Formats: sequence, structure tokens, C-alpha cells
Amino acid sequence: MQINEMITNKICGVWSAAPTPFTDKMEIDTESVSRMVEHHIRIGVNGLFLLGTNGEGPWLTEKQKTELIRTVIKYNKKRMIISAQITDNSSLRMIDNAKRIADEGVDIAIMSSPYFFLRQQYDVMLKLYEDVLNRIEIPAGFYDRGKNASVNVPDKTLKSLYRNKKIIIVKDSSGDDKKIRIALNARKENRDLKIFNGNEFNCVKYLLSGYDGLLLGGGVFNGFIASKIIKFIKDKQISKAEEMQKIMNKIMYAVYGGKKIRCWLSGEKYLLMKMGIFNTSKNIQDYPLTSSCKMNIEKIIKEYRKLLIPY
Repeated sequence: MQINEMITNKICGVWSAAPTPFTDKMEIDTESVSRMVEHHIRIGVNGLFLLGTNGEGPWLTEKQKTELIRTVIKYNKKRMIISAQITDNSSLRMIDNAKRIADEGVDIAIMSSPYFFLRQQYDVMLKLYEDVLNRIEIPAGFYDRGKNASVNVPDKTLKSLYRNKKIIIVKDSSGDDKKIRIALNARKENRDLKIFNGNEFNCVKYLLSGYDGLLLGGGVFNGFIASKIIKFIKDKQISKAEEMQKIMNKIMYAVYGGKKIRCWLSGEKYLLMKMGIFNTSKNIQDYPLTSSCKMNIEKIIKEYRKLLIPY
């Protein structure tokens, strides 16, 4: 498989699992999508992951998914790599999803664990993914949610899957040390594979272990900070990287509503409203936006404006 040179050069650094902006009527807010795309580029993000958990992909209608992708593609103008989730409960549905996003111009199709699956054995699940990989026309990636996923993908399946040459990117949000070894060992055989950490509260550990970049749910607001962590690691300034991680964690806990993540999607979108990017904090899961969360977000913006909006 010939991989586009632009994709090869940009599968590194910081990527964002982008949130989806809605109007008050819960329609895709295309005006906010335009600003979000430009904001990502201005803070140095190399790629977007659309329709992921943070993007509320599992709950969007097919019409909403298509409109979101088309709008992102329109305003991106090939400046960032665009990936999108195709996860579903059968290979046929994932193949169909992959064809639709490829037709719209998406660069990489991302698979994760099925939302519902009856036979969770190694060979059955491997066949599920191999069927998809054998029949789609664009490169693929895998998003490992670990124990947070409703369906468990056996480690043995991941070991085989990551060695498939069609897989070029992995987002590891598992928080599992064993999964780190699986991914790093697979990369020795699959030289095109790039491994991204999705555990945004612990970036330093994964970068030091040899991961290629960071693919973060909070990338839309912490992407610039994350790029500084990467630079400090490359320069072997580990203490500075750890200090920057502490700042990023402080911001995220304020935005997400504390360690219990009470205001997850609503807090992130409210922050983006205060940054002039989103128009509403509407979210399908109806996360609350408490007065204390609003207050903490407003404090964070005042304290860390230059890191949130460096331009």
C-alpha cells in the first residue's frame, strides 16, 4: 500500500480527537467547525480524529456525521490529516462506513472495539478487523479504549492486528502498561505504524517509552501545551516536561469538572465558547455545566490564556 507523503510526514506530534459543535437546535454548527479547524492549525496540530468518543461519533446520525466531515474537509484544505471513526458491530457495517468517509476525502479510517459483540474470542475478533482491512481503500488505525470499552478486544488480537501493514496509527487510551509493550513490539515489525498516547493526564510516561505522538481528547485546547511537552522530551528536559504536564492537568481538571469529570463535554465546549470558537456548550450526552465549573473555566482562561490561545 502506497502511503501519501503528507500523511507520512504528519503522523507525529500532536493530534486532536476533535469535539463536535452543535447549534441550539442540536444541528452541526458549521460556523464553529470552521473556527475550530483554523484554531487547530494555529496551535500546531497535525491531524484530527473525527467521530471519536470526544466527538460524540457513536451518537451522531449519519446525516450529522457526513455534514461534519464535509465541513472539516472544506475548511481544512489538506493542511491537516483527517481521520474518522468507522467503528460498528460487524465488518460489513465498518466497510460501508469506511467507503462513505473515503468518498468524502477522509485520509484514515479508525476502528475501535465494537459497541456490541457476542463472541469476544481472539480469532473471531481478529477476523472482524482483517475483513475490514482487506476491503477498504484507505489506510486504517485503531483506537484502544482498554477497560473503558464496552467490548474487550483480547491482547492477542491486538498483537496480530497491529502487525497488519494497513494499520498505520494506534491511539492507546488504555492506561495499561502491557498495551505499551504490545504496541512497541508491533512497531518493530510494522515500520509504518505510529503509536499515539491518548491518556492525556500522563503524556510524559508514554513519550519516554517511545511513543510517536499525542492524540488527545483535549487537543483542541491543550494542543499547544502538549507540543511543549513533546519538545521538552526531545530536548531531554524531563523536569520541564513534567512541570508542563502538571499545568495541563490543572487546566483539564478545571475544564472537565474535577477528578470525577462531572462537566466533561459541557466544560470543554464552554471553554471553547469563552475562547471564541464554539457558539454553544450543547452535547448529546447532556453533561451538566455547573456554576462552579463555569467559574473555574473562567479563572483558567485568565491564568493560562497565552497557553490556550498562543496566537
